[in-house]
This record gives sequence, C-alpha cells and structure tokens, in this order.
Amino acid sequence: MDIITTPSYEALSKEAASYVSRKVQENPHIVLGLATGSTPTGMYEQLIKNHITLGTSYRNVTTFNLDEYVGMSKKNHNSYYAFMEKHLFQHIDIQNEFTFIPDGMSDPQKECGLYEEKLRKHGPIDLQILGLGANGHIGFNEPGTPFCSRTHVVELTDSTRKANSRFFKGIEDVPTHAITMGIDSIVNAKEILLLVSGAIKKEAFEKLLYGDISEDFPASILKKHPCVKILADQSALDTSSIIA
Repeated sequence: MDIITTPSYEALSKEAASYVSRKVQENPHIVLGLATGSTPTGMYEQLIKNHITLGTSYRNVTTFNLDEYVGMSKKNHNSYYAFMEKHLFQHIDIQNEFTFIPDGMSDPQKECGLYEEKLRKHGPIDLQILGLGANGHIGFNEPGTPFCSRTHVVELTDSTRKANSRFFKGIEDVPTHAITMGIDSIVNAKEILLLVSGAIKKEAFEKLLYGDISEDFPASILKKHPCVKILADQSALDTSSIIA
C-alpha cells in the first residue's frame, strides 16, 4: 500500500481530486467506482473546480456507486442518488446513462443480481474510491461480511446507523438495510484509492495498517490488493506509530 499523508482535510481533498482528474485525462473512458459520505465530499468539490478550470471532461466516463439504502427513492434527499447529483453529477458533463447506482426501490435481491450484471458488462472498475468506516467497513460491508461476497443486501449495524444519523432527523429515520457492492466486487477493481480523514478514524486506520487480515475487519482485505493508494490527513494519524 502506498500511503500519502496530508496536513489537512482540504489538502487531502485536493490531492485526491488531482489524482482522479489526472486518471480521467489519461483515460477518457475510465470506469470509476464512487463513494458517498462526508470524506469524499471535499474531493467532489475539487473535481468540479478542476472540471471548470482545467476542462476535464467526463462525457465518456462510466461510474458505479458502492451502495444505496433499501426503500429509499431517488427523489429522497437522503438517497445516495440525490447525494451524487448534488455533489458531483449535475456540475459536470457526465452522461446519466453511464452513472450506475443501485435502485433502492426495486426488489433488493433482484437488484443485486442486475447490478452485478452491469459491473460485468461495463467493468472492471479501473479506479475505486473508498472511505474507511470506524469499524472497518468498506461500502456497507460490515464486520463479518465474507471476503467472497458480491453485491448483496446488508443489515446495517447500530454503529453505522448512528454515524449516518447526522444526515437524518434522527437515528430512527436511518434505513436498517442497504444494497452494497460486496467485498469481492470492490477488490476486483484494478486500483483502489482509500481516503481516511478525522480523528474518529485513527483507531481503524492503525488497525488497517498493523492488524491481521480478517473478515471481522473488512478493510483488511485491501492488504492483499496489488494497487492501493491511501490518502490520510493529519487528524487520522497516530504520529507516534505511523511514519509518513
């Protein structure tokens, strides 16, 4: 794993956007795997700026999002479809038919199969962007998820629902289930860019670096991937044990 440290979240976001933008310029038909949540938001802001100032085009880019809440309509402002529209898609020249996000209103099991078909048809993903959950989850793959898993329905843990409740009126409004790309689906990507930000991720980050590879800590599978780049900001680092 290639680890790059940055002094701040803003610097991390700029570094991540610069890397992704460069990859798009090198390969206009690139397939990107995208994530939602607080960590990649700054990167998306910078990608929009790069699109405007540098003219980076996404017209021929294909994207796959990691997940979506079960029972969540695209029109719901808390859906990941709405998130991506707000934070990226409506600001760049990407074509809607090339942006894939699980449909939270479809039959969940059927949607999992359809999503895998789309991944096989348009993939593999060239660059997968990931965040790191405080409990080691990647996508919505919670501890205990088999490494061999493909796109599937997952019951969200209390800790994940609590973490996501900041986007809702309260934890009671956070869905209990989600459709997520499985761990095997994720690591099938040619390259992975992991973004780690905030003191709340410090313990998980150290466990990723120094812990064992175990399904109890889903992100640990990244140690086996041949091409992983990690961007971590200073607040996520334990400077007593991590050498930049």
